[in-house]
Amino acid sequence: MKHALLSTCLVLFAVAGFAQKTGQSHKVLADKIVGVLGDKIVLRSDILNYIDDEKRQGRTLPPDAGCMLLQQMLVRKAMMLQAQKDSLPISDEEVEAELDQRIRYFINMYGGKEALEQIAGKTLYQLKEDNRAVIREQKLTEAMQRSIIENVKITPTEVKNYFESIPPESLPYYETELEIRQVVAYGKASRDMEKYAQDELAEYKRQIESGLTSFERLAKMYSDDPGTKEIGGRFEFNRSDKNVDGVFAQTAFALKEGQISRVVKSRFGYHIIQLVSRSGDDVVVRHILKIPQVMDAEINEAIEKLDTIRSKLVAKTLTFGQAVEQYSEDDNSKFNAGSVTNEYGSPYLAIDQLDKSIVVILDQLKVGEYSKPMPFTDERGKKGARILFLQSKSEPHRENLKDDYNKIAQRVLEDKKGETLNRWLQTKMPTFYMTVDDEYKQCPDIATWLSLSPSNTTVSN
Repeated sequence: MKHALLSTCLVLFAVAGFAQKTGQSHKVLADKIVGVLGDKIVLRSDILNYIDDEKRQGRTLPPDAGCMLLQQMLVRKAMMLQAQKDSLPISDEEVEAELDQRIRYFINMYGGKEALEQIAGKTLYQLKEDNRAVIREQKLTEAMQRSIIENVKITPTEVKNYFESIPPESLPYYETELEIRQVVAYGKASRDMEKYAQDELAEYKRQIESGLTSFERLAKMYSDDPGTKEIGGRFEFNRSDKNVDGVFAQTAFALKEGQISRVVKSRFGYHIIQLVSRSGDDVVVRHILKIPQVMDAEINEAIEKLDTIRSKLVAKTLTFGQAVEQYSEDDNSKFNAGSVTNEYGSPYLAIDQLDKSIVVILDQLKVGEYSKPMPFTDERGKKGARILFLQSKSEPHRENLKDDYNKIAQRVLEDKKGETLNRWLQTKMPTFYMTVDDEYKQCPDIATWLSLSPSNTTVSN
């Protein structure tokens, strides 16, 4: 049993269990207990429902999916029981935060709060009540897994020995990868452009309130928010969501259903907001965002500011980290030393993950050099300028210790964590009272656990 597989399955079971409780899974008419561990049970429907869900979504499962799923379910219950025994701390706040996140995920999946409640046949309150124990079990399981592997460390010798054990022809091949950091300065719109954006939104508000048009129609036509524009400005969030601008959230929660706010300013631009519905700390709104237009003069001011910063970098009177911390205005990269990351959060970027305009500039830089300030538009439509710093660049190559040590070391670390986890399972699983149905007693890991378990019995049909 691989550590990575265990981690994946724990997450999948948690999501699948929640989905099943929303009424999406097939109901198994003839149910029975197929596994017992301690005082916890696994039902046949737990396994079949998950398999049915995966098939409906077009995913291919291995022939031994039933074995794999039951093994993972028993592991999860063992970890949860051990976490309780060890009194690992899981707060009610952590459970509630995870519940809120799951609820928002399914609201988005099914197209709104009302749609989710209709599909599930339950209110959001009932869904939370039904799933609270499931989420707590998942949190305890995760805490136990972390406690088992948190002290695992590796040495350079282990990394070297691992690498040398791989046949040369089996080593992965990497295309060119770059590490890029940036300092960003946004153009500041003039007062005239700011007022123009505010006046536009005030006019939209007047048209909607007078019945001349709908909020959704104007949002689709005029909003500058690419994430909500196509769905009529609809946006759902929780009061505790730290990614939502504070002024925006405060304004939304102060509205009555159907009410449209005055024009408000957030860190993204100007908005009008309409409250669609509110349930506790969850809110659904529509909004129209207008980003005041930044003219060439304002972009040139940002470039001049960055020119001064670049001069200090070249003269080595300022480090790049200091430049990011003191001057960069990009929230996404400011707090990770200016690092530009891909959609998975990795700082190692392939050429095809970069804008063509960036590729042209980086082709002219050597590692350790800074680009001249250049205009750009970010993913939110904000215009400004930035300095790029080429931190590293790898040429296409077969994996080796010199260029890829960190990647290799990460694999070694994950393997060692998996081995540590497997040793824990082989030692601990047999200490729990365990029984399984005849259908599953030949599953490899289960058979091993049962042979060492004091119960050493099977569940009667």
